[in-house]
Order: sequence, then structure tokens, then C-alpha cells
Amino acid sequence: MNTPGDTAMIRTTHAASIPAVIQAAARPLRPGEAADYDPLLHLIGDARFVLLGEASHGTHEFYRERAQITKRLILEKGFNAVAVEADFPDAQRVNQFVRGLGGDKDAIDSLGGFQRFPAWMWRNADVLDFIGWLRAHNDSIRSPLEKTGFYGLDLYSLNTSMNAVLTYLDKIDPPAAKRARERYSCFNCYGGDTQRYGFDVATGVGSSCEDEAVSQFVELFSRSAELAGLDGRVAADDFFNAEQNARLVKNAEQYYRTMYRSDVSSWNLRDSHMTQTLFALEGHLATLYRQTPKIVVWEHNSHLGDARATDMTRRGEWNVGQLVRQRRRKDAVLVGFTTAQGTVTASSDWGGEAERKRVRRPISGSVESLFHQTGIPRFLLLLRGEARLKAALQQPLLERAIGVIYRPDTERFSHYFHTRLADQFDAVIHFDETRAVEPLERTSLWEAGEAPETFPSGI
Repeated sequence: MNTPGDTAMIRTTHAASIPAVIQAAARPLRPGEAADYDPLLHLIGDARFVLLGEASHGTHEFYRERAQITKRLILEKGFNAVAVEADFPDAQRVNQFVRGLGGDKDAIDSLGGFQRFPAWMWRNADVLDFIGWLRAHNDSIRSPLEKTGFYGLDLYSLNTSMNAVLTYLDKIDPPAAKRARERYSCFNCYGGDTQRYGFDVATGVGSSCEDEAVSQFVELFSRSAELAGLDGRVAADDFFNAEQNARLVKNAEQYYRTMYRSDVSSWNLRDSHMTQTLFALEGHLATLYRQTPKIVVWEHNSHLGDARATDMTRRGEWNVGQLVRQRRRKDAVLVGFTTAQGTVTASSDWGGEAERKRVRRPISGSVESLFHQTGIPRFLLLLRGEARLKAALQQPLLERAIGVIYRPDTERFSHYFHTRLADQFDAVIHFDETRAVEPLERTSLWEAGEAPETFPSGI
């Protein structure tokens, strides 16, 4: 029988051997060599959902490489939609632009809807480059049914989405617009402050607008056959957008009302909404465009890695990656991105300015630390079907997640969670040193950056 000391030694020995197993399985990625992603595209095969993650919301390499992979999926595998962790109406403005519609003349103008914090997530140089490429690609295609769209999945835009529903109904059914305006007037006393609405309702100070938001969605949904077929494809597209905005208002109302009562419930509501929107988009593309929907999803690793492989499942949380995998199984491919060190664009507090922060070296024994020990600066790991690698990465390991806020002083508590990487993703792409994504509006705080880290790793 092993003593506790023996068990600890076995674990240490096993952990020490993991970098060697990773090194043997790693496929080096050379800068600018698109062909190095051939093994990933082979793994993807005929899958119709490819979920491309990120370990932070502010790393240049994650945005750039997701864009490069997405271009290949569009050109070589017929993917016809890019769905991102962004508000639906803001992304719809981009969708109009890349399809050659709407009033925006330039790619940078089409990103004008992304004004709320954190604007740098979508108003950055890498997204701008991709939107410009997507417009040029679509311009080379004659049929509007074959162009690739750009869509938002998130639910923070309660006020913008209400306005979108009213604008749509004002054009096609003024009496229905009047009814909608009366229902949505329930929110007027909060002056657009959705967080105050949620707090007041949760504490009993304010009245809930749940019935009004649900009633408006039900009325619009009940007229789907009538409104979607008013005048061909354009009318059906317009109705789809209005319906998704009405769904967003209903779900956002519930989200803001719940966020002050339970982190678990609000997280699950948000990821359920994003998944609902994703599958609604799939149905829309299949029905209206008569396409086989093939959708690339860009979101954070915490949304796209299978929650069942992480601490989340113990807390009763699920996420988009889990829900899509459960419904689509091998028809979905989940790809994570990691980094060991460098810089990142993030804020110190919610609603704060974008800062260029230095990312601390990874904690010893973490996924990122093990990847760093391979000595390979950039590589691809295929986890699906790699028995030895999957066995090495089956044990729980720490993994880092940086959102729009990065707090190095509390990094272990704020930014690490446990995962079984082999079950979380089908593939992982690692860049050992990365740099901050460049916001379109650079603040003096971002320009100043942050002094190099002098603290030892693992503190």
C-alpha cells in the first residue's frame, strides 16, 4: 500500500513527465504558415460547429489566429456564419456591412455600435482587419444567399434591443409598435440603467417588467409565419432580427433580475441564451438561405470549453460548449487557446479604462506552466483520438482565465480554475508569449502599459 508520501511522489513524477508527452504530441506552428493548421482542419472534417476560444478578451494572437482559421473554414469548408460573444444588435450592424447592406461605408464605421464596456473586445485592430476581409470576400460572391454573415450571441443590450424591436414594428405594423412601446415603457423609470433595474427588483424596491417582456416576445413569435413571409428574403431577415431582439429583451430582463440573487443562475441564463440564439441562427440559415448551416463561434474558453470537465459543473453551471456538444456531439469541435506570459488588454475594474497589463508567469503545475516547459513557442495539440496525450491530461490541472478584468495581485483566486483539459477541448492552440490586442481608441493608460513583472512566479 502506498503511503501519503509515496502517493505525492507518484503524482510529482507523473506531473514531471507530462511536458515530455505534450512535447512529443505538439505540432509546432510557424508564424504566417497557414498550412500548419491542416491537421486541425482534418480533425474538423465535416463538423458544422467549430467553437474557437480564447484565454483572455485582450490578446492579439487569439484574435489573429481565430481569424486565420475562420478564413480557411469559410474558403475551404463552406462555413457561412461567424457568431461571436457580442450583443446581437451591435453585431447586426457589422452583418449588414459585410453583406454590402446598411449605411456604413467602411469597416471601422460598422463597428460603431460597440460602445459599451468593454469596447476593445470588438473595436480592435484584429477584428477590423477580419471585417474588412469578410466584406471583400462577400463582394466577390454574386448570390446574397452564399455570403457569410456575422452575428452576436450575447444578451447585455436590453435597451438597444428594445429600440430595434420598436423600429421594426414602426415600419411594418404601427398598432403593434404602440403595444410594444406600452409594454417596454415599464423600463422607462430606470433611464436605461439595466443594473439598477436588476438591483431594485431583486431587493423589492422596484417592480418587475418580466410579464411585459415575455408578452412582447410571445406576440412577435406568434406572428412568425405571417411576418417572416411579408416580402421575400429581406423581410424574413428583418423579422429574424426583430424576433432575436425580442428574445434578448425577455432573457436580459431575467438575467439582470437574477444576477443579484445567484451567480450560478445568471451564468446559466446567459449561456442558455447564447446557445438558443446559436441554434435559432442555424434554423434561420437553413430555412431562409437554403444553406447547410456551418457556424464558427468566437467566445472565451470559459464559455466554449465543456463545463463538465471543469469546476463549473460542481457549482451547477453549464456553458455553450457543453450544450452544443450534448446536442451535436461529433458535429461540434471545441478549440481552446492558451498563453504563458506577455501582455494583455484588460481593465482593473468593471467599467474602467482599457489598460495594457503584464501577464504573470503561470503557476507551477498549471496547464500553461506545463506547456511552457516544452520549450516550443507556438503549437497545436489535437486531443481527440490521442490516447497517450489524453491520459496525461486527464488529471485535474489549473488553467488560467482572464476576462475583461485582470487582477494579478489576486491571480490564483481570481483567474485560475481546475480542468481536465482532455475532456474540455478537442484541440488546444498555445502561444507561449503573447501581446495585448490593440484597441481602436488607445487611452493614455493603455499607451503607458505596465512595468515588467519582478515578482517570482507562483505567488
